[in-house]
Amino acid sequence: MSISVARPEERIDWIASVFLMMTFALSLTLVPFWIWYYGVTWLDVVQFVGFFILTGMSITFGYHRLFAHRAFKAPAPVRFLTLLFGAAAFENSALDWVSDHRRHHKHTDHDDDPYNISKGFFHAHIGWILLKPKERPPYDNSKDLLKDKLVMWQHKHWHLIGISFGFILPTLIGLALAIPMEKPLWQGAMAGFLFGGVLRVTCVQHCTFFINSLCHCIGKRPYDKKSSARDSGVMALFTFGEGYHNYHHSFQHDYRNGIRAWHFDPTKWMIWTLSKLGLASDLRRVENEKIAEVEERATALAEKESQ
Repeated sequence: MSISVARPEERIDWIASVFLMMTFALSLTLVPFWIWYYGVTWLDVVQFVGFFILTGMSITFGYHRLFAHRAFKAPAPVRFLTLLFGAAAFENSALDWVSDHRRHHKHTDHDDDPYNISKGFFHAHIGWILLKPKERPPYDNSKDLLKDKLVMWQHKHWHLIGISFGFILPTLIGLALAIPMEKPLWQGAMAGFLFGGVLRVTCVQHCTFFINSLCHCIGKRPYDKKSSARDSGVMALFTFGEGYHNYHHSFQHDYRNGIRAWHFDPTKWMIWTLSKLGLASDLRRVENEKIAEVEERATALAEKESQ
């Protein structure tokens, strides 16, 4: 009796691999060539920054703190917008993203952790995406989202939504503004595609990936010395506040990642601002006393182990 064993190439997720490699390669080759030959206009910068914020915040604000951790509540229009531009980040549907992330928190640094840093930096950063899981885990940790009609609609159509809002929309904006900017139509469209689409996707994705990899390798662990998750103020600058990762793993349902006044956490500021406008509610936060208690305990443990 013979046992069939999947060959390595059969485990490769070819669609994800080709997409990630192509956008990365174009960002390193075609984009610099375009800049050298055609230069950069104010519209190119606005397209890149604008779509970087829209899609990046849809991941941190929407996929992460709203859907994955239920750190606050938001009405349907806000949830809908985060689902549209979250798809445009091309980090999977909200349902799949949340399911993977919740397993990461439950099994951090163990085999059932999808982006387990114990398997190496490359695996945690991007390798886990390039290989298909032997079997897609059930959504038993995301039953709340299975009942959410907006989330399930996005899950079914996220590729089309992502292409529409992540590539076609910036291309059309570049096309529409080409004539006022005295550019050929094709040049305006291509610039929109490259800066608002390709380069922006690459940067948003790898900033997210660095939370899974770099923030489990470099940084401080003031709240949990045993967890590989670390706080990095530098990474917070590029991920709308997600860099305070040791805190987040210790208090994952807090709507804040950066709890100090000087912490750079635009996602926290956005949630708080929307709450004042009636567009977010039930903001969850850990009491200062509890945070101080956990921090003191971690410090005492570190001092004891160093003796």
